[in-house]
Amino acid sequence: MTQDSAPHEKFEQGLKVRREVMGADFVERAFAKADGTDSAALQSFVTESVWGAVWTRPGLDRRSRSLLNLGILISLRAHEELAGHVRGALRNGLTREEIVETVIHTAGYCGAPAALAAMRVVQEVLVTELGPLAPDAT
Repeated sequence: MTQDSAPHEKFEQGLKVRREVMGADFVERAFAKADGTDSAALQSFVTESVWGAVWTRPGLDRRSRSLLNLGILISLRAHEELAGHVRGALRNGLTREEIVETVIHTAGYCGAPAALAAMRVVQEVLVTELGPLAPDAT
């Protein structure tokens, strides 16, 4: 592998992982929205460096990476990214209960306002993806 092929290879690996985690439709919309804008370079960079270099590293499985992402995004109040990563966490095997417990856990470290704001995003995704919580599940 030459230095010139390394970035392309990381981009292709990243694109594959990103589609598997976030869903092909989500990824295609992100690239289409950025196409022809200044944001296109950032989409390529994130795909290559985050998805191709970080998500493909050994040592953590995708489920663990999703769990970490939820906590990080909640702490950053990155709600624009949170919904997509909740869907990704479900694809990577996290359960509804684990996602809710993650939000509750962040309340102790990030504060109730951050957790409450995140829960609004999480709740919307969970209802859309899994349906309403069963009445006997509370």
